[in-house]
Amino acid sequence: MSTHELKDLLDQVPDTRELILRRAPTWSAAHDAWCEARDDALDAYRAWRLAPAAETYAAYRAAQDRADAAQDSLAAGARFGTPTG
Repeated sequence: MSTHELKDLLDQVPDTRELILRRAPTWSAAHDAWCEARDDALDAYRAWRLAPAAETYAAYRAAQDRADAAQDSLAAGARFGTPTG
């Protein structure tokens, strides 16, 4: 399957806006989502540094973008006093 075919396939999956966590939330779902995304980004960064290539860099950037979005969501909830979990 080509990258283009995979992207087309994933674009067809509806966004349910559900948050899937690997473990039960401990403090708040938003905080735990950020922690998991941050951990994934660190792992992807290490993988890219060990095997520098376009694919490992793209995986790192995707993971870092997810961590950034989770951090923004966490900060927005804290700033406006809205529940995050």
